[in-house]
This record gives sequence, structure tokens and C-alpha cells, in this order.
Amino acid sequence: MKTPLFIEQHFHGCYGIDFNTATVDDVLELSNKILNEGIGYIFPTLVTDSVENIKRQIQVIKNAANRQTSDMARICGVHLEGIFLNPEKKGIHDEKYFMSPTVENYKLLEDDFIKIVTLAPELADKELLSYLHSKGIKVQAGHCTGGDLSGCDGVTHMFNAMSGVTHRGESTALSALIQDNIFTEVIADDVHVSDDALRLVFKTKQMTQILLISDCLPCTHSNVKEFDFAGSKIYFDGEKATSAQGTLAGSTKLLPDIVKIMGKKELFNRQYVSNSYAYHGLTPYGEIEWDEDFNIIKVYANAK
Repeated sequence: MKTPLFIEQHFHGCYGIDFNTATVDDVLELSNKILNEGIGYIFPTLVTDSVENIKRQIQVIKNAANRQTSDMARICGVHLEGIFLNPEKKGIHDEKYFMSPTVENYKLLEDDFIKIVTLAPELADKELLSYLHSKGIKVQAGHCTGGDLSGCDGVTHMFNAMSGVTHRGESTALSALIQDNIFTEVIADDVHVSDDALRLVFKTKQMTQILLISDCLPCTHSNVKEFDFAGSKIYFDGEKATSAQGTLAGSTKLLPDIVKIMGKKELFNRQYVSNSYAYHGLTPYGEIEWDEDFNIIKVYANAK
């Protein structure tokens, strides 16, 4: 089997590197290594932090993008997953930095390198959603409770940190499942979403609207077992990473690892890789060759 190279549109780091604290050289090192894993495009994802630190790290990632060479996964822009979230579904995020999702507050950290914004639509001004769309930014509902997704392009990590399926009233997950125009991120790492919940998504959503993501953490593909992330101490036991209170902090697998898990359960479809290209309007420049057990045989990446 062959697939296009992956697009990582939601991940916080790997190889011990955290995008919220990384240097330009760190980002370049990561983008070089990750291409060899079969990842062709990346959207470094920033977790909730102070406005000053987020602005600093956007510039770090932007500067790294300007210094990339052909042997690196292309940095497409920043995914901002933080600040404009609902405290009721904060997950691992540090709510002391949360702000109301308004145009005025967004402009405090605005940058043309922000390409995806995760926010709680039930708290957001409609003006902000329109403003983000006018800038060509993807708006995703995440860490939220609202069921009105009319101003959103997609939802962030389906079922995780959102109101679940209900038989009365609206909810984020229910709206995402039944609205054909909504793209749906899914973490299929065998930890964040059960097999039955995955099957529900795959049976309910149009196949073209499903986006595989890793949401992986700095400990991924590293020897790091304890680290600071989003203002909390995180502990990695070799399978999952949680806070001291047991809150999941993200995945510990890259997309090729997740595809191997899905393949063994006969849940993987090549279409899921292609969907991210359609979502972002990107063109594949390489491919991955897999064996029958979903191990990577070879990564082919043409010079960009």
C-alpha cells in the first residue's frame, strides 16, 4: 500500500521538543527528523499560554519556516489551541490565561502565520468568527460545550474536551456527527477514543470529512518520562501521558504509529490521509510505502 505523506495539523511537539518553548533550531531539527517518519507538512500547535509567550513562539516558528531546506517537513503555519477555550472543558490547559474570544483580544496576538484557531464557539463573538474567516483561518470548535457550529470549519479532537452525544438538546459531538460540512479531527491512538466511538464516527461522518491527528506531546519518540506542559507536570508511563490528577495531556504517538494501530483493527482508509490535503488546499510531494502489517517500508519525498 502507498499513501501520501501525512499532514500533522495538530501536534505540540516530539523528540523532547515543545513548540511552546522551542528555539528556531529546535523547530528545524524536528521538521528534519519528522520528514523521515513520513510527515510532509506540519502545523505546530501552541497550547494555552500568556499572550507574550504565544507571540514569541509564533515568531520562533515563523523564523524557522523561513530557514527550512528541502530535507524538512514544510511548516505551513501555527495552530492556536488555547486562550479562547471554555473552562468547563479545559482539559490540561491552564485557565488562568483564558480570554474571551473577541476580535479585540485576538488582535493582541494576531499574526499572519496563524492558520488554525481552536476556540469555544458558544463563548465567541460572531464578529470574531467572521474576522478569522476573512483572514483565511480555519476555525475549529474545541474545549467547548456548544452545539452551534455554524461559524466553524471543523471540530478539534472529536469527543475529547467537548460535550458528548446526547439524546436531548444540542452538543458539540452530536452536531459534528450530523453536519456534513464539518471536518472532524480524531485521535485514534487506542487511548483517547474507544473503538466503538471510532466506528460511530466512521459510519456517521462522510468519509471525506474525517481528519486523522496525533495531538502528540514532546515526549513522543523520546526518552522523556516527566516534563512540564501547559503549566502542569506531565507523566508518561510508556502508553499515555497524564497530569498528577490523571487528566490526559495529549497523545504519545505520531500519525504513522496511529495508522498502524488502526490498520490492525481494519479501521484505516487511505482517504483519511487525503482529506487533510483537501482541507488545507495542499498538494502531496511524496508518499509512504507500507507493508501488509502497516510498517513503513520507505518514505519518498521529492525536493520542495
